[in-house]
Amino acid sequence: MKFIIRGKNIDVTPALKETIEHKLGKLERYFTPETEIHVTLSVEREEQKIEVTIPLKGNIIRSEQSSNDMYVSIDLVEEIIERQLRKYKNKLVEKHQAGVDFSKSFVEDHDHDSVEDDSIQIIRTKRFGIKPMFPEDACIQMELLGHNFYVFTNAETDEVNVVYKRKNNTYGLIEPEFQ
Repeated sequence: MKFIIRGKNIDVTPALKETIEHKLGKLERYFTPETEIHVTLSVEREEQKIEVTIPLKGNIIRSEQSSNDMYVSIDLVEEIIERQLRKYKNKLVEKHQAGVDFSKSFVEDHDHDSVEDDSIQIIRTKRFGIKPMFPEDACIQMELLGHNFYVFTNAETDEVNVVYKRKNNTYGLIEPEFQ
């Protein structure tokens, strides 16, 4: 695995780098040696946060954990990602869907599939009219409805977008990217 580690408002010391590579190195049995693991460490006030993103073919494994101690945050993020990977493995319909990112031994190993199969069940479908509006107006509409996200047609681009509420009372905008 290839680690890409960077810090925001924190120096990535050799000890932190070694801990990250040791803890997240436990995940190497799941991946091929070429798999990249993007790690961002940040400190805001008393919060020590680690964000780990593992881009896979067609998917992303991601976790963000924070605590008052960076080493605790690193432990938490490793546990969460390992759990996500086991669930993801259970979701693979056919072995070849794993693409080139997962190691063959991980995909073929059936001994550790004890993670409950949290099959995805869509229990409700909602239909609604989407009218063109600007992202700022969509944020206002989302607030009026008391939701955490809002789907709308962007009046500037004529594409379907999503605004969502982020931590610290900020907003995010998701735009499609066609490849």
